[in-house]
Amino acid sequence: MRRPNFPYNDRERAELWRLWREGLSINAISVHLNRSDRGLAHELHEYGGICPRPRTRARTQLTLAQREEISRRLSQGASLREIARCIGKAPSTISREVKRNGGAEEYRAVNADAAAWRRALRPKRCLLQGNGRLRGYVIRGLARRWSPEQISRRLEGQYPSDQSMRVSHETIYRTLFIQARGALKKQLCRHLRTGRMLRHPRASAQRQAHSRIVDAVSISQRPAQAEDRAVPGHWEGDLISGSRNSHIVTLVERHTRFVMLAKLRSKETNDVVAALTKKMQKLPTELRRSLTWDRGTEMGGHKQFTIATNIQVYFCDPQSPWQRGSNENTNGLLRQYFPKGTDLSVHSQQQLDAVARQLNGRPRETLKFRTPAEKLSEVLR
Repeated sequence: MRRPNFPYNDRERAELWRLWREGLSINAISVHLNRSDRGLAHELHEYGGICPRPRTRARTQLTLAQREEISRRLSQGASLREIARCIGKAPSTISREVKRNGGAEEYRAVNADAAAWRRALRPKRCLLQGNGRLRGYVIRGLARRWSPEQISRRLEGQYPSDQSMRVSHETIYRTLFIQARGALKKQLCRHLRTGRMLRHPRASAQRQAHSRIVDAVSISQRPAQAEDRAVPGHWEGDLISGSRNSHIVTLVERHTRFVMLAKLRSKETNDVVAALTKKMQKLPTELRRSLTWDRGTEMGGHKQFTIATNIQVYFCDPQSPWQRGSNENTNGLLRQYFPKGTDLSVHSQQQLDAVARQLNGRPRETLKFRTPAEKLSEVLR
């Protein structure tokens, strides 16, 4: 059971950003920190996925140890000048410090130090917030689907002698992703090529590019009988995803287009393999020949699945969803029942089975307008 969404302490926040920079997903970080996905996502979105710079104290500022010395000597009845001489500060500095923190009677070192830390915040207006003309140019450029780099370079060419019309592409990205800056609306993110609302570290892309499924068998080695759909028992599988990190397993039999759905607790490989195994073990032997999956790491435990079901798993080539065409088409149909952005965890297995029955009772042109259920019955006979 993951802990609720109470605020992160400094240690947890530092660990969160360290793991994010290393390219871990929100789900993986939430498991590591034993915190909910929702609270973690809120923390990341507050800063647009960009790690905030750590705050530091000025060297000239009073330290906690010096404030404790002030507090101790005030309680002993020492004068402000004596205290200033003892800690090596000007008497005026000690006078202001004591006065702004309740006077000699009320002064407490810990409270004074915390108050000084809060007062040290100096919110700085970002470049685009303070320059309406430049901000308007950036907004118009984004609306025309120009990238931030194109906008930045275009400004240099269009206003060669006007230094006020200069902004780096990184500043545009940060102003889009960090909404606390208040200069560009979040909706403008949809004009970016990726449409992302969050800055993802480079390590994330590198981690995904280099992620490998151990001993994966390529789809090129799949039997010819699976390729031409002549023999039943060859399946295609995938996950459809919803909000709050919710997922459903979708399975389609290539010969009959018969659909099965399975509820998931999480996208972790153990949960996915367990759900798949439970579904496949209910099938007769002649319908358990192969399973084709994409390169998602949720099938990292494919060996355990094969041992439990005697079904060989074949993996598609990277970025080749068309190699699971039946499954991709079915996932599109399922969005009528499970719209994007909705929480899929609210649906019980009984509800998923009811949706699968509806799809299996729908006439399909590719089956000459017979239903998948009728085609499967014909095969089993």
